[in-house]
Amino acid sequence: MMNIGHAASASGVSAKMIRHYEELGLLPAAQRTESGYRQYEQKDVHTLRFIRHSRDLGFSLTEIAKLVSLWQNRRRPSRQVKALAESHIRELERKAAELLSMKSALEHLVHCCHGDDRPECPILDGLAGADTVSSAASATQRRAVRGGHRVPG
Repeated sequence: MMNIGHAASASGVSAKMIRHYEELGLLPAAQRTESGYRQYEQKDVHTLRFIRHSRDLGFSLTEIAKLVSLWQNRRRPSRQVKALAESHIRELERKAAELLSMKSALEHLVHCCHGDDRPECPILDGLAGADTVSSAASATQRRAVRGGHRVPG
């Protein structure tokens, strides 16, 4: 048995997040000492590492709750886990395309700016006319993504 500080250190999850995960039901409520201190077992640390790795891959807390449930159910079909992971991959691809679109729009604005001593700045002008920036980003995103798949070029 270990206290919350030791569990945090062993799992790489802060004590605050451990308490939060308990509140959400991702981690079972900790056993308590007579004086009320939380006590964790090695299996709890293992679950915390699982949660941390899932968070590192960008899964939401709702998705992690499903993953923890599937992980703990040894009779679950792996297709459920795979479907959840594939859905997350599609979401990551969507977010990546969005980020690339923003990057492209910003690169365009930076390219248009002379970066000299003049007060005129196409970057600030572009940001002030957010519709222009959004339109450029949307056009870039449409070129980058076709039917959910990245198109080279």
